Amino acid sequence: MNGPELSLMDLGLAALIVMAVAGFVRPLSKRSSNGLLVGMARMSLQLALIGLVLKALFENITVWWVLLVSLVMLLAAGREVMARQHYRRHSLGEWRDGLLAMAIGSFSLTLLALLVMVGHEPWYHPRFAIPFLGMMLGNTMTAIALTISRILEGAHQQRAILEERLALGEPWQQACHSIWRDGIRQGLIPVINMMAASGIVSLPGMMTGQLLAGADPISAVSYQILIILLIAAGTGIGILLASRLTLRQLFDDRHRLRLDRYTEDREH
Repeated sequence: MNGPELSLMDLGLAALIVMAVAGFVRPLSKRSSNGLLVGMARMSLQLALIGLVLKALFENITVWWVLLVSLVMLLAAGREVMARQHYRRHSLGEWRDGLLAMAIGSFSLTLLALLVMVGHEPWYHPRFAIPFLGMMLGNTMTAIALTISRILEGAHQQRAILEERLALGEPWQQACHSIWRDGIRQGLIPVINMMAASGIVSLPGMMTGQLLAGADPISAVSYQILIILLIAAGTGIGILLASRLTLRQLFDDRHRLRLDRYTEDREH
């Protein structure tokens, strides 16, 4: 059973509402208004393209095409994490650290789910692999971006304190413990809120999609619980690794704070 088809007129009406909101926001914040409009256009184009890609994947199911799409998704997520930072190194190492954290936090648990928990044959079927990976990457990306941002901002705000503690002989791991803790806490806030609100305040996206498609509610709930637990675990793994790699870049081998490696991006 499938839900009713949506027409271009239906989508256009929703777009007009967003445009109206952007118009009301514009006198207060031109940047935010433009962000809404650009985000809407970008989202629409990206989803239309992924729809065409998925249609082609469903008609030609091979592991190599699924891996290629997964790699593109990972690279795009890595770019988004770094592009959203207020303080940046503008180096390949900066991008590499974000990619590594997301790859370990998202890919490993997605593979576990596909091979062990879902058990569909073939395990790489795009109907399961791409949505699972997309949800894992999307949530892990947000958490890692928040964690890195909080750590870098904390290091700049507490520069004098950090340098004083380092001068007294503390290793960098001990000197930066408070900003490390704050970064982990900041990154976990979205997933903790999602778990706390699911089923009471909101119906998560995967469950909603299955219900609209006519799936059994209990089955939809089971899948939603699975993906939320995987997201929580993947997010935790990702931010632990990303925070460690980010902090390591803040200090050199002589335990000196190296904020000179970073430049401030005034657009963020």
